[in-house]
Amino acid sequence: MRSGDSALAPLRHQPFRYLALGRAATMLGNSIAPIALAFAVLDLTGSVRDLGLVVGARSLTNVLFLLFGGVLADRLPRNAVMVVSCTLAAVTQGAVAALVLTGTATIPTLIALSAVNGVVTAFAWPAAAALVPQTVPAELLQSANALNRLGVNAAMIGGASLGGILVAGVGPGWGLLADAATFALAGLAFARVRVPSVANRGTTRPNPFRELREGWTEFVSRSWVWVVVLGFLLINFAYASSVNVLGPAVADETIGRRAWGLVLAAQTVGMVVGALVALRIRVRRLLLLGVLCMFADALLLVGLAWSPGFALLLLTGFIAGAAVEQFSIAWETSMQQNIPADRLARVYSYDALGSFLAIPLGQMAIGPVAVALGTGPTLLVAAGVVLLAVLGMLLNPGVRQLTAHRPAPEDAPTPDVPETGGLVAPGAVGPVEPSSLAGKP
Repeated sequence: MRSGDSALAPLRHQPFRYLALGRAATMLGNSIAPIALAFAVLDLTGSVRDLGLVVGARSLTNVLFLLFGGVLADRLPRNAVMVVSCTLAAVTQGAVAALVLTGTATIPTLIALSAVNGVVTAFAWPAAAALVPQTVPAELLQSANALNRLGVNAAMIGGASLGGILVAGVGPGWGLLADAATFALAGLAFARVRVPSVANRGTTRPNPFRELREGWTEFVSRSWVWVVVLGFLLINFAYASSVNVLGPAVADETIGRRAWGLVLAAQTVGMVVGALVALRIRVRRLLLLGVLCMFADALLLVGLAWSPGFALLLLTGFIAGAAVEQFSIAWETSMQQNIPADRLARVYSYDALGSFLAIPLGQMAIGPVAVALGTGPTLLVAAGVVLLAVLGMLLNPGVRQLTAHRPAPEDAPTPDVPETGGLVAPGAVGPVEPSSLAGKP
């Protein structure tokens, strides 16, 4: 059987197996940390304002350093960047856990550690996203991205459950310690991802600001790239704020908090199913299919506005999760097939910057808008923004016509051959979920 004949073929490549394990481990902890952190801060001061400061410090430094993270990931072996990042993150999270467990935590200390963690994650995320095409042959990229997403989504489900058990059973400090342990485990996995470097060591690298300009030039040179990123800036602005801010308010008045939790769980299950479908589906215009699927996001928003019944929201949540997963896999595969490998991390960083900025801005803006217009009309406006964003992306010829392809053999990676000259080892996009204090790639 040829390597492209099986949906599980990427797992035959050792670098990919360790990369997938590392990313799943980080997401497991990333799902534990928000629960543990929230209760740790609330136990300390009882103030949601303090919790906002702790989480906000991380988000701020993450955004400030994200673009330079892309530069670093294109300069150095990406697996090395991941190992160093995971090591530093394990230290910072271990320190947070120790402070909470010993009762010596203070808000200024947690803010400082949160800010450091944001910097660390900013350098890690572009490296992790750009590392996939170095671990499998080009014809397996779609399956590899689907398997990666499948592992991440499964870890999200397990991590949320485990976080609740740890916090309720033994306390938030132990949840944070478990998160630090996932960083350590991920670092060990990334250390086994031994792949050739994409950086040209024979030339002098320009200064970081020139490299940022090179990344920007690469980003804007393909209209389908910046059009999709602009479209998802609008989608994330409208959808994430509606689901995360207005969704709970609607649930409190209608189906109840427990039922709303099940709706969100159905959305995650939909993401898992979406990844399983993407393992098998093969179409020429993969990006077009992914963008078309994003019409489904409007269904959940319209359901919340017009008919917030449990069965309908459960169904639309599931569909939205499956749809966003189709897009995410299509987007990552299209980027990896068409962006030069030595500039891919920088393009990813510009992509992520738009998403990370859109989510908090939308979450801050939607409350006042809902007060002025009413919750129902605001949700319908948000659904309209989603629909217009998808239509805008579809107007671009590149989005409609880009075809999935197999690069020439000379361009394909040789993932199972370590780089000569030494061990390389130390080493959402679509809509991107906002990261927590312990956010990881």
